[in-house]
Amino acid sequence: MAKLSSLKRPKNSFAPVHCDIKDPSLADKGRGRIEWAGRTMPVLTQIQERFLRQKPLKGMKVTACLHVTAETANLMVALKAGGAEVSLCASNPLSTQDDVAAALVADYGMSIFAIKGEDHETYYRHIDQALEGGPHLTMDDGADVVGVLHSKHRDLMKDVIGGTEETTTGVIRLRAMARDQVLGYPIVGVNEAKTKHLFDNRYGTGQSTLDGIIRATNRMLAGSVFVVAGYGWCGRGLAMRAKGMGADVVVTEVDPTTALEAVMDGYRVMPMGEAAKIGDFFCTVTGNVSVIRAEHFEKMKDGAIVCNSGHFNVELDLKALHKLSKRRAFIREFVEEFTLRSGKKVIVLGEGRLINLASAEGHPSSVMDMSFANQALCSEWIVKNHEALEKKVYGVPEHIDQEIARLKLKSLGVKIDALTKEQVKYLASWNEGT
Repeated sequence: MAKLSSLKRPKNSFAPVHCDIKDPSLADKGRGRIEWAGRTMPVLTQIQERFLRQKPLKGMKVTACLHVTAETANLMVALKAGGAEVSLCASNPLSTQDDVAAALVADYGMSIFAIKGEDHETYYRHIDQALEGGPHLTMDDGADVVGVLHSKHRDLMKDVIGGTEETTTGVIRLRAMARDQVLGYPIVGVNEAKTKHLFDNRYGTGQSTLDGIIRATNRMLAGSVFVVAGYGWCGRGLAMRAKGMGADVVVTEVDPTTALEAVMDGYRVMPMGEAAKIGDFFCTVTGNVSVIRAEHFEKMKDGAIVCNSGHFNVELDLKALHKLSKRRAFIREFVEEFTLRSGKKVIVLGEGRLINLASAEGHPSSVMDMSFANQALCSEWIVKNHEALEKKVYGVPEHIDQEIARLKLKSLGVKIDALTKEQVKYLASWNEGT
């Protein structure tokens, strides 16, 4: 099996690339991080090996707006192995690993525009820079590149044949664009793949979110009341992991069926207005806006810790919290204390941004292996089929989903049964009853 490092350049073989990163001298550290992640990404490694031989993305310019992590770096290298010219910017101001960005520039000659902690203006300037020259494919995590293309750079859309979207929030935005008939090209909603949301959203978010909270605070979860806002796949994973660490988990929901499922899974379910009074930790994972608002902050216990693991920080109404507060102070990295006029303190982690990437390293590479395998194979599928595609959001083709699952099981040494001819016939029939 080819190693992802097989594309590494000979020293000084690349001409200087257009980039904006924090510190090129961090490349050695980033190189080790990328290679470490690649060791537990066997599915993507196999795809990269085939891409290196077949070059299915030859001549394609890819603009990717993703979390610039070691796992993402392995995807970028696989795309380059397939013949693509890659430009990468961050999909969140706090999600960049600066050493990884440096290694992608130094070792692979990629155009990277990402700096951890970049401000709002820099964030959007980086998207503009990543789009320079015009992409053929876009790759989003939150649909910001698609939004910028449609609102600001419509002239660049003429050469775009399709795109992919990584996360729930982005798919929601894109489906709204398709519904309103303003989506300019076909998009594959990678988040819809079973090998993505059943594993990345549930197990990846569950583990990495608690990792981020603990790294930021060094607080004990056992014995605490942990409030999870939203019981989608991310919420399920987070609740499961918090419960496993000894927390008393409370779930808030707006969907009655999903709320009932949370009850059956053994959690207390109540409105946020009630949960606000008893929670020690709060984490939003809804993909919606103003999930925790002024009336909730006012009810919280002194010292309540609030964070977000949904895509955008709008899940927390931070403007309202600012208005309620008489003083703000940074206690430690990624920990900001708001003193309300009542004297109570509310703690916000990571500026309300994705806490699993703000103060930790995001999802483990073994689960991102499947998510990014979907990204790579769906990009290939778009290149092969774009002429027949409409301007709408597509699900991941089932054969791609199944193949990724098969490859992942193989890498784990797990074997499964196959249907017999008799069973295939039985499942396809209607005339065999009791």
